[in-house]
Amino acid sequence: MPHFDYPCPDCRATTSLHDADCRFEGTPWVEVERAYVDIVSVLAGGPCDEETLRREAPGEWGPLQQAALRRLKRDERVSEANSGVLRLLTAEEFREEVSEPTREPMRTLHQYGSVPGCHDNAVFAMIAWYEMVGLSWPETRENVVNWLRDTGTWDRGGFEEATPAELVEKKRHVYDAGYGWKEKAVSAKRVIDRYRS
Repeated sequence: MPHFDYPCPDCRATTSLHDADCRFEGTPWVEVERAYVDIVSVLAGGPCDEETLRREAPGEWGPLQQAALRRLKRDERVSEANSGVLRLLTAEEFREEVSEPTREPMRTLHQYGSVPGCHDNAVFAMIAWYEMVGLSWPETRENVVNWLRDTGTWDRGGFEEATPAELVEKKRHVYDAGYGWKEKAVSAKRVIDRYRS
């Protein structure tokens, strides 16, 4: 099954298998990708407000383009200043932004680390989340190894592996398969919240 570089702006699918309630089910992938490319091509020329973006984007602006813009904002690829000016983040700015998750349940995992009883789910979620936001495997590996050390997760014990790097390497299949992070993150957060209370 072919995979696409841009996710469906509604259900985040990167294949032709959308979620059952996705409003863009059946939309040709060339149209989905074109919506993103049209937005990125305008913003690559420099910051602008949404009205200018709509006017300068090639083709007709519709629900697909609006949803793609919302997805780019949510995924922190595009920032919006208080003045309403939209700006495409550079690759370095994006890596810096997504290296520290700010929304739940990932924020709890990132901030407090894992605890015995949820290590597998937490490590899985961290790797899958970094893959989802577009970091390379070396960037993902470095971020997760640092997370294991910096949060005290590794020091809490409960791992069979000799080092954090060995643990992360054993989980590379999570990155390669592109598994989702949310279910594992929600499960891990529940255990972490109980541990902290």
